[in-house]
Amino acid sequence: MTLNWIAPAERIQKLPPYVFARLDELKAKAREQGLDLIDLGMGNPDGATPQPVVEAAIKALQNPANHGYPPFEGTASFRRAITNWYRRRYEVDLDPDSEALPLLGSKEGLTHLALAYINPGDLVLVPSPAYPAHFRGPVIAGGKVHSLILTPENDWLIDLAAIPDAVAEQAKMLYFNYPSNPTAATAPREFFTEIVAFARKYEILLVHDLCYAELAFDGYQPTSLLEIKGAKDIGVEFHTMSKTYNMAGWRVGFVVGNRHVIQGLRTLKTNLDYGIFAALQTAAETALQLPDVYLKEVQERYRNRRDFLIQGLGKLGWNVDKTKATMYLWVKCPVGRGSTDFALDVLQKTGVVVTPGNAFGVAGEGYVRISLIAECDRLGEALHRFEQAGIHYC
Repeated sequence: MTLNWIAPAERIQKLPPYVFARLDELKAKAREQGLDLIDLGMGNPDGATPQPVVEAAIKALQNPANHGYPPFEGTASFRRAITNWYRRRYEVDLDPDSEALPLLGSKEGLTHLALAYINPGDLVLVPSPAYPAHFRGPVIAGGKVHSLILTPENDWLIDLAAIPDAVAEQAKMLYFNYPSNPTAATAPREFFTEIVAFARKYEILLVHDLCYAELAFDGYQPTSLLEIKGAKDIGVEFHTMSKTYNMAGWRVGFVVGNRHVIQGLRTLKTNLDYGIFAALQTAAETALQLPDVYLKEVQERYRNRRDFLIQGLGKLGWNVDKTKATMYLWVKCPVGRGSTDFALDVLQKTGVVVTPGNAFGVAGEGYVRISLIAECDRLGEALHRFEQAGIHYC
C-alpha cells in the first residue's frame, strides 16, 4: 500500500535537492557507462587517516569500557585535547567542561545550532556563496535567510557596511566561514575585529566555521574568531577532523566558544543523539596531538596540487589567483555558461566531476568549485581531458 497522501513536512519541501546527492547519482550513471571518473567534486580528502590515529582507534576498540554509551558532552579527555589544541594553536584559553562540545562532524553541529536557537521567522544573515549547511540549517529551523552577497571585487569578504541597519537590528544569527568554502577566500584579522564589533552592536550571535584552519599555505595563518577580544561573549566556532586529518568518514568535529550557546546546543543534542563513539574520540585526541611535521606534510601536499592545477588551468585560458588556504579552487565558468550546465558538460565530455557554484547560493552562479583531492598525476589527466574535449576559458 502506498500512502501518496502523506506529504513531507514543509521544512523538507522548502529544501532544494542537495547538490552532492545529485552529483552522486550522476557519477553512478557515468560509471555505469564505463567512464573513468576523476572526482574533484566533494571536499572528501584522499589518502589514509594517519597511522597513529588508526592505531589509537584499534586499541580503544579493544577496550570494553568504550563500548557503551559515551557521555552526552563527550569524554573529558577529548574535551581537554580540544582546549589544549586551542591554547597551543591560538593562545586562547577555554574551559573544557563548558566551552567545548564534541560533534558528529561539524555539519551536524552547524545545522543543529540553528534548530537550537532559531524560531520560525527569525532572521539569519548568511553569505552567498556559502557552505550549504550555513543556509540550509536556518531554513530547516524555519528561519528567514538574508543573503549577504559576496563579490570578487571585495575579495569575497562580507561587506558589513552594506548591511542595512533595519536588517542588522532584526538579525539573530550570522554564519560566516574564513578560510572560505567554496571561494577559498581568506579574511584579514581586522575583518574579525570588525565583525565582532558589528555583532556586539546589534546583539547578533556569530557562528564561525573554521574547518580549514590548518590547510593554509605560504606562511599564512588563519585567524580564530576567539582570538578577538569580546568574541566569546557573542560567538562560537566550529571545527572538523575531516579535512586536515583525513577523517571525513569518522564523523568527528567540535564547537567551542560561548558557554551558554554551547549549553543550548548540548541540550538539543541530548534529545537527538548519544554522542560520538568513545573509541573515535580517543582517535581524535591522538590526531589533535600529532606533531607539527604531519601538518606541514599535509599543507605541502595541497600546496603542490594548488600550484600544479593553477598552472595547468592557466594554459587553458583560466587566470586563477593563488589561494592562501583550503582544498579548493573557485573557477569561473566560460563566458555565457551557467554553472550547472558547465559542470554537467565537463562530466559528460571528460568524466571529471566539479561542483556547480550555484549549489552554494545564488552568488555562486558563474563559477565551479574544484577540489584538490587527487594527486598531480590524476590532476594532469583531468587537464589533458579538458584539452582533448576543447574545454577552456574564453
